[in-house]
Amino acid sequence: MSLGQTLLLGLIAGVTILLGLPVGRLRNPAPSLRAFLNAAAVGVLLFLVWDVFSAAWEPIDGALADFHAGNGGLAAAIGYGVLFVTGLAIGLIGLTYYEMWMKARWRRNAALDAQSIGPGTMAAAELKVRAKRRHRTPAAELALLIAVGIGLHNFAEGLAIGQAAATDDISLALLLVIGFALHNATEGFGIVAPLTGDTDAHGEHVRPTWGFLLLLGFIGGAPTFFGAAVGHSFTSPSVSVVFLTLAAGSIIYVITQLLAIAAKAKRPDMLAYGLVLGLVAGFLTDAVVIAAGV
Repeated sequence: MSLGQTLLLGLIAGVTILLGLPVGRLRNPAPSLRAFLNAAAVGVLLFLVWDVFSAAWEPIDGALADFHAGNGGLAAAIGYGVLFVTGLAIGLIGLTYYEMWMKARWRRNAALDAQSIGPGTMAAAELKVRAKRRHRTPAAELALLIAVGIGLHNFAEGLAIGQAAATDDISLALLLVIGFALHNATEGFGIVAPLTGDTDAHGEHVRPTWGFLLLLGFIGGAPTFFGAAVGHSFTSPSVSVVFLTLAAGSIIYVITQLLAIAAKAKRPDMLAYGLVLGLVAGFLTDAVVIAAGV
């Protein structure tokens, strides 16, 4: 299969992430609906963690099986293990420090707003400052982090598509595209779930612009396209392990943030319903990929 055809497959698999993004523009959803959407996003992300770890562990498992069979030493397993731990640590700990930095920046922005807007300030100036800050909410930053984590995961999926296409296994490549396209449709919803009912520093409702949603879609979906291009050129289990564990660490971090939001909602029933729906959606879409023998 040519590079151009491979890139087309990567584009098809990645572009479906756009389908779930309009959910982020819901106007003032009821608290119960907001809690349910947040929980469903957690369910989707929990499935992705399982999916990512399963794929990242395969090279280590294979190397240990070879060692057990007497076909090699432990060097390969140790090497993959180091990459596994390193990627996981960078993805999780790195985002923790990034979040601390973002919170400090958010506090500075709020302080600047307080200085810029006061009694007697012209309405036009107030609107200008608010417009400048409106997309820097914690929910918007969290959505960006989710998009980054999913993008890392989707790059690894693109590698799989590219590798199947490069070996002219067309049936496998097409089944992978179908499965990953279904995955990405649910992942788009997971990205924007924190944006439903978002408010700015003044307590005003904020609806993300279409441009911001497209940016989130590009961050989360475009890596599938680029991964397909890389995978068509060469195969590397080491690269796959690094990107998969980076994704796992990032997604685990995001799940902790979403669970904190769920705890504030105090709706354990909505949390349970949403988790079940998200997990079921993830496993159902994964069934197509399993049918491909992956």
